Amino acid sequence: MIHAAKSGHPGGSLSCVEILSVLYNKIMFVPCDWKKSADFHKRDRFILSKGHASAALYSVLAQKGFFPVEELMTFRKLGSRLQGHPSTRTGLEGIEVSTGSLGQGLSIATGVALALKLNNNPANVFVLLGDGEMQEGSVWEALMSAAHKKLDNLIIVIDKNNLQIDGDTNDVKSLEPLNDKLESFGWNTKEVDGHNEDELEKAFIEAKKSTKPFAVIANTIKGKGVSYMENNAGWHGKAPNDDELKIALEELNA
Repeated sequence: MIHAAKSGHPGGSLSCVEILSVLYNKIMFVPCDWKKSADFHKRDRFILSKGHASAALYSVLAQKGFFPVEELMTFRKLGSRLQGHPSTRTGLEGIEVSTGSLGQGLSIATGVALALKLNNNPANVFVLLGDGEMQEGSVWEALMSAAHKKLDNLIIVIDKNNLQIDGDTNDVKSLEPLNDKLESFGWNTKEVDGHNEDELEKAFIEAKKSTKPFAVIANTIKGKGVSYMENNAGWHGKAPNDDELKIALEELNA
């Protein structure tokens, strides 16, 4: 998709593939017939706060039947429903809110979770954040608000691949000790291997039983599965050429 578009964010998309796969295949209730479902209002809400990883989300949505798989190749093309960052204005089913302006997704999710509580709606709100995004002050304001409002229906997963567009997150602005900080803000936490589907599934099941908002810290590898992309910040936001695509697909299919 990113190769065909000649633009996109492969590194951060590959680091969150297993997270999205587990959420959509094993954890969340999200009807693929969308608004036609009688239980549409009870659906779990998913918000991709790190909206630049849209290629991964669109891939999962297509595999789940939200839209034809063939449409994936229109990614980032003019007039496509598959914009570079998820947008509700394109009419694409499965997209709850427009995202990609980093630091805002959790604030939106906190409002959604609070509204669900007020309406006695049993749905949960899941949010995927990047670790670089955690450097934004608005994220911490939302974390504090969610704990204050006792939003036990709010579950975040942090794609902790330790890299952002400007390099290592520890060099740009260290998040550590991230687990202690989150717990001091009133959240329950669980640290897992973000590429281990069993660990992810168990963490999300635990999160759904929590009496507090819950954060899953998923340790991942940026560019996972492609040797020349792994742990390379240079692959945050560029497309592979023809030769690089061939290598990538061979390695991912191996």
